[in-house]
Amino acid sequence: MVLRSMVGASVKRKEDPSLITGAGKYVGDIKLPGMGHVAFVRSPYAHANILRIDAAAAAARAGVLAVITGEDMRGEWEPVPVAGGDVAQEKYSHLALSVERVRHVGEVVAAVIATTPEIAEDAIDDVEVDWEELPAAADLLSAYGSDAPPVFAGLERNIIDTGEKKTDDVDQVFADAPRTLSQRMLSQRVAGVPMEVRAVAAAPDAVTGGITLWSSTQIPHGLRAALATALRLPENMLRVIAPNVGGGFGVKNQLYPEEIAIAKLAQQFGIPLKWAGTRVEHFVSTTHGRSQIADVEVAFDDDGALLGLRLHVIGELGAYPPFYDIAHLTGLMATGNYHIPAVHFKASNVLTHTIAVAAYRGAGRPEAIYYIERAIDMIAAELDMDPADVRRRNYVKPEQFPYKTPTGSTYDTGEYEKNLDTALQTANYNALRDEQAARRGGDSDTLLGIGMATYVEMCGFGPYESGVVRVEPGGTVTVYTGTSPHGQGLQTTFAQIVADEIGADYDSVIVKHGDTGAQPVGVGTFGSRSLAIGGSAIVRSAIKVREKAISIAAHMLEASPGDIELADGEYRVKGVPGRSLQLSKIAARAYSDRLPDDIDTGLEATDFFRPADFIYPFGTHIAVVEIERDTGCINLREYYSVDDCGPRISPLLVEGQIHGGLAQGIGQALLEEIVFDEQGQLLTGSMMDYAMPRADTFPSFTIDKTVTETTLNPLGAKGIGEAATIGSTPAVVNAVMDALKPFGLRHLDMPLTPRRIWEAIN
Repeated sequence: MVLRSMVGASVKRKEDPSLITGAGKYVGDIKLPGMGHVAFVRSPYAHANILRIDAAAAAARAGVLAVITGEDMRGEWEPVPVAGGDVAQEKYSHLALSVERVRHVGEVVAAVIATTPEIAEDAIDDVEVDWEELPAAADLLSAYGSDAPPVFAGLERNIIDTGEKKTDDVDQVFADAPRTLSQRMLSQRVAGVPMEVRAVAAAPDAVTGGITLWSSTQIPHGLRAALATALRLPENMLRVIAPNVGGGFGVKNQLYPEEIAIAKLAQQFGIPLKWAGTRVEHFVSTTHGRSQIADVEVAFDDDGALLGLRLHVIGELGAYPPFYDIAHLTGLMATGNYHIPAVHFKASNVLTHTIAVAAYRGAGRPEAIYYIERAIDMIAAELDMDPADVRRRNYVKPEQFPYKTPTGSTYDTGEYEKNLDTALQTANYNALRDEQAARRGGDSDTLLGIGMATYVEMCGFGPYESGVVRVEPGGTVTVYTGTSPHGQGLQTTFAQIVADEIGADYDSVIVKHGDTGAQPVGVGTFGSRSLAIGGSAIVRSAIKVREKAISIAAHMLEASPGDIELADGEYRVKGVPGRSLQLSKIAARAYSDRLPDDIDTGLEATDFFRPADFIYPFGTHIAVVEIERDTGCINLREYYSVDDCGPRISPLLVEGQIHGGLAQGIGQALLEEIVFDEQGQLLTGSMMDYAMPRADTFPSFTIDKTVTETTLNPLGAKGIGEAATIGSTPAVVNAVMDALKPFGLRHLDMPLTPRRIWEAIN
């Protein structure tokens, strides 16, 4: 039976059968004839000069094909891309195999090629490197200081870029405000921990003289473009393939040194090569997220109305940052869901002797919402008001949209108060407050806390995305998308869209992606852009296919195209249901010699969608925690997530994205933290040391929704991939601080571990 209305239906994911049966293919599964295996020699120091590398013992080991140092390859490639344009590329970058100096633990200085991965790993221990350890600036605040060791020569300070936005009246507003409060907050450094760590394989192409590269990446076309520059090759000599990718979360969103090295060495030695990183390598060589210190100051009146906001964000860049704009994104979202007329935002970006801090689920927006939502709860506590009432009082109103914030964002649509009311009702909020009052009156040994957070986030990043819809001669449909999903379920969602748009059988639609040699140029998957931007490109292509199918159907049914409609999965003459054609019949005619002269052969279309601006999903989250007074242990008892991402094309997949986002946001609030010592050694560099949430960390989540369409894409859809991560962190922290309110505690920094809670209580 062909389903006739797919958009909005909860259907089983097309991706799952191959994945759950073990038939999925990842980079680590790739085996090519004559393939060599690569292991990398990495720096054990955060900052050191490379005095000498002796590879003789490693090269003599049986099974070792070659040992290559940075000096061997110095003139063979361009530096690894970094943010900041040509000046930064010249002064603040490094080569894929570093020379002369290293600036973080785990930086690559040599590569061993061997016949097996085990031999390669053993051989790196035979490579002798003489190091001269140098002072390191591994702590964010220390590196921010004027006397910190410079990360790069020639820098007076490690601050290389700042941004500032200030309304004219903000200082006067603070001077005249009835009340102000200030707080320093930490959004700690965390690691993106996908199921699959990074892996790369490359093979020389004997026909073109170029390279085919397989990578666990979120951005095949972006990777190809950056790699072409690094290798000094034209893009059409590079083919990048992202097979199954076991999660990304933003950390697979740039070109890494290992990808440059594997590609170049495969070309130079004329054999396929592969590197599959270990979990420890992932922690020391893959970008981290968050790592901001924020000084937050709010001005407000006795009724809780927000008058002004000052926010200074000190954001960590690490040593070779691929992006500078994380703190900038924090500034763009600094006012959250609220109308705050006077604002002063300043960002200070700081280099340190650590692996770079870059995109991680939400990238700058979770930090912004955390700061403002914590401030809202502090205002409520100072005024002895309900936190929900303070939020309601300050929301941007529906009639104010599109709403231009003082920091430069333009929110498209929103109904924040309606969403809040839905969340309060879903959580039975008044009953929770009654329970809390009873517990406090009885001096219970278990503290009850109720926290909420309202979030809005910026997503739908451009500049464009591509889509192809091809109806095959037999009536099946192949869709190509320039996005590159890595767990989002886009094959399912895009098939639902196309099935409805052109009257295809959902089961006959196949969605392909992740191969620069088989699809139009695309941008990739990050920033909750895939459905809103990639799906819109597919809609545009599908509409073209439908219009052509209507023309062919009109010819076949001897009617005018204006008299043909697509209804119930069939192309039919309006008012005459008996005169109809299924897509398969039209497709057969489209590839025949029985078309009129004014209709071209075939039934496919390619199109691009270029968004006019960002889109802004929003929501309200409510967390209920219980804390053991004697131990500080936190039990997340209940969690309510009410999100507005516009129409839900696939509700099942939306729920999956929310569940995953909640896990990561709650993980940051309670458990996760990357820790370096004073010398820049990573103390949380394995799964034994880095605390990840487990299934028993969470209750069953209660999910609800409101629906507010955007006007900025043909689907009306907003993103959902990062939303739950953004809302959950402040909701949980607010709940914990609410539980600790009787102890006079206003703020504790994350992660809120039992030890931190116990020490604060005692």
